[in-house]
Amino acid sequence: MTLLSSEFSPRVLVVDDNAAIHDDFRKILGTKSESQSRLDHIEAELFGRPESTVERVGFRLDSAHQGQEALEMVKKALDEGDPYALAFVDVRMPPGWDGIETLERIWQCSPELQAVICTAYSDYSWDDMTRRLGYTDNLLILKKPFETVEVLQLAHALSQKWILARQARLRMEDLDRMVRQRTEELRVSEERFSKAFHCSPHAAAILSVTDRRFLDVNQMFLDLSGYSAEQLAAQADHDLRLWQKNDCISSAYVPEGRLRNFPCQLRRQDGTVRQIRLSSEPVALGAVPCLLLQAQDITDQVKLENQLRQAQKMEVIGRMAAGIAHEFNNVLTVIQGDVGLLQSPGASSLDKSALLNQIMQASQRAATFTRQLLAFSRKQVLQPRVLNLSAVVQNTRKMLGRLLGEKYEIKVQCPTDLPPVMADEGGVEQILINLALNARDAMPEGGVIEITTGTTDLDEKAAAANVEARPGRFVHMTVTDHGCGMDAQVLARIFDPFFTTKDIGKGTGLGLSTIHGIVKQHEGWIQVASDIGRGATFTIFFPVCANAVSAGKDGDLDPAALPEPGRGETILVVEDEAAVRELASVALQKHGYNVLTAANGPDAIKVWESNGQQVKLLLTDMVMPNEMSGGDLAKLLLSRNPDLRVLYTSGYSPEIFRKDSALIQGRNFLPKPYDCTSLLKAVRRCLGEEKPAAAPRKQPPVPAAAG
Repeated sequence: MTLLSSEFSPRVLVVDDNAAIHDDFRKILGTKSESQSRLDHIEAELFGRPESTVERVGFRLDSAHQGQEALEMVKKALDEGDPYALAFVDVRMPPGWDGIETLERIWQCSPELQAVICTAYSDYSWDDMTRRLGYTDNLLILKKPFETVEVLQLAHALSQKWILARQARLRMEDLDRMVRQRTEELRVSEERFSKAFHCSPHAAAILSVTDRRFLDVNQMFLDLSGYSAEQLAAQADHDLRLWQKNDCISSAYVPEGRLRNFPCQLRRQDGTVRQIRLSSEPVALGAVPCLLLQAQDITDQVKLENQLRQAQKMEVIGRMAAGIAHEFNNVLTVIQGDVGLLQSPGASSLDKSALLNQIMQASQRAATFTRQLLAFSRKQVLQPRVLNLSAVVQNTRKMLGRLLGEKYEIKVQCPTDLPPVMADEGGVEQILINLALNARDAMPEGGVIEITTGTTDLDEKAAAANVEARPGRFVHMTVTDHGCGMDAQVLARIFDPFFTTKDIGKGTGLGLSTIHGIVKQHEGWIQVASDIGRGATFTIFFPVCANAVSAGKDGDLDPAALPEPGRGETILVVEDEAAVRELASVALQKHGYNVLTAANGPDAIKVWESNGQQVKLLLTDMVMPNEMSGGDLAKLLLSRNPDLRVLYTSGYSPEIFRKDSALIQGRNFLPKPYDCTSLLKAVRRCLGEEKPAAAPRKQPPVPAAAG
């Protein structure tokens, strides 16, 4: 709103054919003078109030002697943007228009003008005036002769009324302009929203929050859902059972509810299901709370991702199958070749002891390979105990020196005051050996291998830097070489099974994947840093063992020595593999035990019913036919004789027997493949205990199952 000069100094038009009248008005309404001061004094005496010291509003007076002249002056003032606020108009102005006609014409172009009819005669009655001019509050009558105070009061009151009316009109015009502008902006915004809504590449819909009915949908949504706009408008989305995970997205149906790329399923009209990502945003259409839904169809994307994952999975399985076949074919070639030689007609002339040693070495190689596979798959049988990681490194140092040779210097920096960790000592040694061999291969000309240990405290922020890390306190073990290093492509695949950069025949590709499996079994993680030509650093993190009480190693028998012979104890051997059952039976019988055998659980129960009172130890395979596992059999027989000792055996890791995990406790589990010595030691260990083992006791690593 713009304020005009007339609002600060109102403009007044005096219309009268008598020049003396103009002089009178100029004296009354013009600039304050000595005569004006006298008038102020008179006014103060008349109305009984102090004489004002405030400067009166200065009126700007113009004079017109005839009606036609007055009209032209009003028009000109309007054109100049400085209109008249008030007009004093005489009734009689011969020979031209009278005052009534003059006002009629002036109000046609300036209806806001305040007017005072000045008259000394009764030329027109009030009814005559209103009949010609209409009923209006813009007109007052001033009788001649008039008083100064009357003129002043009229001038001030009417000009102020005109100013207020004009300000109100201008304010309304401003408001009206703002409304029109805002309305236009909303129209443009709605037009843009409508275009964006209906032209969106994603399916979009607007739902009422109160009843969840569709208020509007775009064509993409119709195509996606298979419904028509009329069908969607007639029902709520839950009536149509549109969303397959309706409960999961119900929280979106409140004004505050928001979803961002929520995966769910949309059921089309024809019953088919599409995979979508659903987003929602609260919006308001007038006073109606609504939800703007956007659904992105990702069915084809999900299908491609599944196909890619399957292809990657099959690629890994293919590499594993090829690697396993290669390794075991080499082993089987040695075994079958040596057995063939022993069975040949000229076998008597051969060195049978050397051939048998080769067969044993080949079988041990196969067992080692199986352990590596289990370690990679995190199914290796672990026997954790409280360890000082620095002590394990120091104990392994000499063995590493002999293994690597004189060209390699091993520098160890390991503080002795490390907090304890719960770990399998054999597993930690295997990690060190594999990393040392990896470092050796990276420095074929020799060099320095650095092994350090220490502690690391990770907060939430630090742990977030590694996807496998978590907050807490950890003991780390670092192995650093200064060899050829690895680029980013190799780093991304170093833990893949059977991936190797070594020449053919110089590695299985399981070394680092085995390490990764062992570390994950210990609930730790590995960090690798390497650059081409700058070597590599492997850092393994183990969680600190809280409230640990250090436990020393159990004293095992000399691995080369056989345990003490049996004392005629009866052992029930349950094994579905006939050759393995025969091997165990012969070994136990030759070592002083009485042996009963069964091929499965039901057969074992029959044997028990006849000889159960004699059985001291149950040696059972965990996986057997006839829907009765070794665990089920052991539970049944233990219910009949709680003092029965049980020794479980399997080619699988005990971790897969989840329902029987409480029965398998480390010392009563013998992994396959096993030799006679391992079998006899395990049996003697179980029979030597006064009670069945209730908790795992710490043992050095035992050979893992063959799978």
